[in-house]
This record gives sequence, structure tokens and C-alpha cells, in this order.
Amino acid sequence: MSTKHFFHEYEGLVVKSLRGLCHTNPSLSLIPQHKVIFNPSHNTSKVSIVSGGGSGHEPAWSGYVGEGMLAAAVNGDIFGSPSAAQVMAGIESVKSNKGTILVITNYTGDKLHFGLACEKARAKGLEVAVLAVTDDVALGRKRAGMVGRRGLAGNVLGLKILGAASEADYSFDECLAVGRAVNSNLVTVGASLDHCHVLGRINHEKVPDDVCVLGMGIHNEPGLQHLSPLPSPEFLVGQMLKFLLDPKDEDRAFVEFKAGDEIALLVNNFGGTSLLELQALANEAVSQLGSSWSITPKRTFCGTFETSLNGPGFSFSLLNVSGTARELKTSTEEILRLLDFPTEAPAWPRVNYKVAEVTEIATNGVHDTIKNGASEEHIPGDRHIASSLLYDSIKLACQRAIASEPDLTKWDMEMGDGDCGESVKAVCQSILQSLPENPNSSLLALLSLLGTAIDAMGGTLGAIFGIFLASLTASIRRQPEDMGINELFASAVYDALQGLKSHSGARVGDRTVMDTLIPFCETYKSSVSFSKAVKAGADGAEGTRGMKARFGRATYVKGREGYVEPPDPGAWAVREMLLGVLEVVQNQV
Repeated sequence: MSTKHFFHEYEGLVVKSLRGLCHTNPSLSLIPQHKVIFNPSHNTSKVSIVSGGGSGHEPAWSGYVGEGMLAAAVNGDIFGSPSAAQVMAGIESVKSNKGTILVITNYTGDKLHFGLACEKARAKGLEVAVLAVTDDVALGRKRAGMVGRRGLAGNVLGLKILGAASEADYSFDECLAVGRAVNSNLVTVGASLDHCHVLGRINHEKVPDDVCVLGMGIHNEPGLQHLSPLPSPEFLVGQMLKFLLDPKDEDRAFVEFKAGDEIALLVNNFGGTSLLELQALANEAVSQLGSSWSITPKRTFCGTFETSLNGPGFSFSLLNVSGTARELKTSTEEILRLLDFPTEAPAWPRVNYKVAEVTEIATNGVHDTIKNGASEEHIPGDRHIASSLLYDSIKLACQRAIASEPDLTKWDMEMGDGDCGESVKAVCQSILQSLPENPNSSLLALLSLLGTAIDAMGGTLGAIFGIFLASLTASIRRQPEDMGINELFASAVYDALQGLKSHSGARVGDRTVMDTLIPFCETYKSSVSFSKAVKAGADGAEGTRGMKARFGRATYVKGREGYVEPPDPGAWAVREMLLGVLEVVQNQV
């Protein structure tokens, strides 16, 4: 892989890139503090289709914002999901009288953050739904397990059809049905010669020169098979099409292709494959579809749709247009009409460029709905605790977590994309910088301060922290005012755990942050002893060492022979925080 970059630091790079997109496409607008690209001419009478995810996959998803496709796109840091606060900014920027559909790829962080934003938007009375795209076939049913299939480049076809359905005045429920039907008739498989290189991070293990990885993901996850020596393009394409189409492969036959079905083919560049080779691969795919499967694609798209930075790979996506039409009880002509529908999105092939005028019915709710600073509204149910205990606990918790960043990053690099340590360090630094010089004794004031910092934290861990903290705050407000502080926290953290469980299926033994949180909260509730609870949580974190993942992106990692998994980074980060709080509590008692 190439490890050289023109930019030497990744900080601020995402916003600079988005500004560049707006310079070349004046019809788009940017909310830089939330990394949201939106269409200021979006019609409020149309369903808003909003998508997004981690950066590094350009032109997905901001390149697909424009009339006839996305109303807005929300961008996280490199390979990190955007925070719920960012997603809310995206929803608010393109409000719709008909409703908003959040289209995401099936990764834990995106599901949690977009899910949290969806719940918050619904609480405001907005019509919002989340649609997760799950088109990957490489890992199969057995490997994907409870997590489900990954979302890959096929999602772009869904965005195109959904955007056209919205433009054609489909209702909210009709658009949602279209999105679900496309997803259930969509399959994708990828292959790559090497990992991509993430700017500012240490290198992943290099794929040997004589190896091609079949089934590699777009976040540097290891693939399904290492093919060595390097296969011929004819053999590689044949294997990939077999994964997509073979009805005898019970583990991967997710979509039925009947004789005579019309399909669309999308050939996608991971970012580092030359157009010369990519178009030749598209030719080989079309040739083999005809000779081996008696399929002639009704539509063929070839280009850079969803990348993995500079990854030297590509993917094939097949959409069964006829199957989609059958599920919707409509005609294949209607689905193709939506696929062919004109769009102003700059990254869609054969787009017409023009400067859009903001119409009277356009909405840009940014100035009215996005404000800086925490609310000054008085909240009943507050508690007052010695400020030294409150703030010293938070300081030491953050300091310990920051000190653990090298280990967290190292461990996360082994199991995924390496962003956990950076995310933990960033949010802890933000918390420390926001602590007031003269703190008061208000517990809810401190929780509000923490919530502001955590709302800007991307990744799976940020969503988990955010949901837990919101549930904790709500529980504290509900508790009797005469309840003792220790009993208050024991009850409130248990309630917060139940709230978190309603949004995440991860449990003890799944190798996630829940291996620390669940024993901590349950032990605190049963024993009303903070020290016992912290020990239970710390033991849970240590127990993730050598544990096989069953949730999150790490489930896609296949361990090498003799390899012992490191502790889960998220579980360990919470362990360090709890130990920091415990040290302060014990010293002040």
C-alpha cells in the first residue's frame, strides 16, 4: 500500500474536503461544525433522504447530495461514524413535511448514532425512520452472525432509486418500502490487492505481493479468502459472480435470481484501482454474466462510487430489478425509471451541473435550530455534591483514559480500523478543556457538560456513552430527592443500563464495552458498593482478552492460528475511567 499523503495531518481534513466539494458544486451548502452537506433548495413537500457515515469513502455520501438523490449527507471522521448531534443537524437542515429516511450502511456505530438521532427527532414530533443497507455476501450468514451483513457499495443504487422516488412524490411509507425492497434484492462482493492506508495512523499488516484478498471490507477488515498466487482476472471475476449468484451456496444465496430477471450491475473502485483496469473488469463481468449465468445487465455502472481511501480493490454489486418490482407489486419499468431519473448529485454518472437557486419553499433550518452552548433552563430533580468530588473524579477518569490511548489504538488496529483510542482521547481532552475554573456542586450541570462533549464524539463508543448518559440523567431526575447519593447512583446506573440495552443487543460475552458496563451496573445495584462494582467492571474488561467478538466490526476479523485477541478497547477504556473515579472517591472518603 502507499503510505505517503499530500496532507501530513488528518485533523481538519474532512472539512477542507467538504469545502472543496462545495467550491466545485455551488448548488450545495455546508455546515462545517457538523460536517453536513445539504441541498439548500430541498423541497419541503418531498421526503428527505439523508445518508452518511465515516469519511474516507468519497464520493459517498456527500457526492450524492442534490435534487433527485440525497437531501443531505452527514460525515464522520475517517472511518468513524458521525455523532448523533451531527445527524440531528443533517435532519434539521432539510426538514420535510412528509418525513425523513436515514439510509445507513450496517455498521454498529452508524446504527447507534443514527438510531439515537432518529429517536430524538421523533421526540420532537418529526416522522423519521432508519434504513440499514446490508448487501455484502462475502462473509455469509455464519460469519455475519447476529451483526448481520455489512453495507457496501450497493447502497448507492438504493440511494439513487430512493432519491428518485422522493422526487416523484412517493409518500414516506412508499419510499420506505422501496428502500427495503431494493435492499432485499441487492448483493455485493469485493476484492483487493492490499489494505488502504489511513492518514495519521500506523500501517496495517501488508498483504503479500502474491496474494489477492477476496471479500475484503472497506474499513481494512480482513477478507474471506487469500488467493495465492495472484489469480487471473477471469478466475477472480468468476469466483466473485459465483458468490453473488450461486443458488446452491446456502450461506450466501441471499437473493433469488430467476430466469429472465432484469438486473443492474455496479462496478465500484475502492479508490486505488486504475480506470483502465476497472473498465476491463466491468467488461469481464458482463461477459461472464452472459456466458455463465445467461444474464445481460439492463444497466451497467462503472466508476468510483464508494471508496476505501486508496485501497487497490473493487467490488461488484447486482440489483435484481425484477425482484424489487415483484416485492413492490409494480413493474420493472417503474424501477428502471427511478434508476434513470435525472439527478443533480455531482458524483452520479452523467449528471447535469448547474447552480441551483434557493426557492421560497426551500428549507435551511440551520440558523434557527443549531445553536451553540448548553441550555440555561432550570431542570428539577438536581442534586448537589461536593464539587471537588465531582470534578476531580471526572478529571482523573479522563486522564487515565487518555494515558491508555496508545494501547487502545494498538488493540483496535488489530481488530478493526484503529479509531477507538483516538475517539476516547479526543472526547476526554474535550471534557477536560470544558471544565469550568470555578465548578459548582450541581450534578445535572456536570452531566450536561459531559453530554455536550460526548454528543460530538463519533464511533460506536460515542453513541453508547451518549445513550447511557442520557438515560442516567433521566433516571436521576426521577429518583426521590431524599435518596442517599450512593443509593441514587446505584439505582440510576442500573436504569441507564436498561435504556442502553434497548438500543444495543450486545451483552456480556460479546466482546464489547458491555462486558464492563453490565457487571459494573448490576453489581452496583445489588451491592450498593461502588468499589465492588468497579472491581466487577474491571474484571469484565480483563475477561475480553482472548474473547471472540460477536458484535461490532471486530466480528469480521478472522483470528490467525495461535493468535490471542487483546482486550476490547472500548471495555478497557471504561475500565480506566471507573478506576480513576474510584481512586478519587476512596481518597475523599
